[in-house]
Amino acid sequence: MKTLYYTAATLDGFIADDHHSLDWLFQFGDSEEPGGDWPQFIAGIGAICMGSSTYEWVLNHEKLLDPGTTKSWPYTQPCWIFTSRDLPKVPKADIRFVRGDVRPVHEEMARVAAGKNVWVVGGGELVGQFHDHGLLDELIVTIASVTLGSGKPLLPRRISHPPLNLISAERWGPGFAQLRYEVPKRA
Repeated sequence: MKTLYYTAATLDGFIADDHHSLDWLFQFGDSEEPGGDWPQFIAGIGAICMGSSTYEWVLNHEKLLDPGTTKSWPYTQPCWIFTSRDLPKVPKADIRFVRGDVRPVHEEMARVAAGKNVWVVGGGELVGQFHDHGLLDELIVTIASVTLGSGKPLLPRRISHPPLNLISAERWGPGFAQLRYEVPKRA
């Protein structure tokens, strides 16, 4: 079991613009499959977590709470939402609202994942908390060939000692490169 941060980012290191928009990514088409590894990736995931801004973005973008919607929550895996606010729950989805320290939640997610991987969707600050506690194993970042100049950073942390270990770098289509990094364990 590994804890993974799998995301797309701009060339200058942002996962969303200043308004939490991913329009910069959607111009390329289906953002979940720029290189085609999405089906294999999601099949290996047993638990998911995200921050409240990411959760609200999914709710609004997919219009999941709109009256008469036919859309459903996009994940079958249990999902933990880190939040300090009361948020609406998507009907028929296994969503668990949590707050505070990521360590006990990670322990529960690992147990529920039953040997599969844990996916930290975002945002960057939440991923940083997992890193700070030595719980993050890999970063898988698909870099898009655009820049924003500002926005929500990929990972608002200084990670320099020890540095990340590059596992692979692949070109995906005309506008993407996927970088995969291992997060070394600190002594």
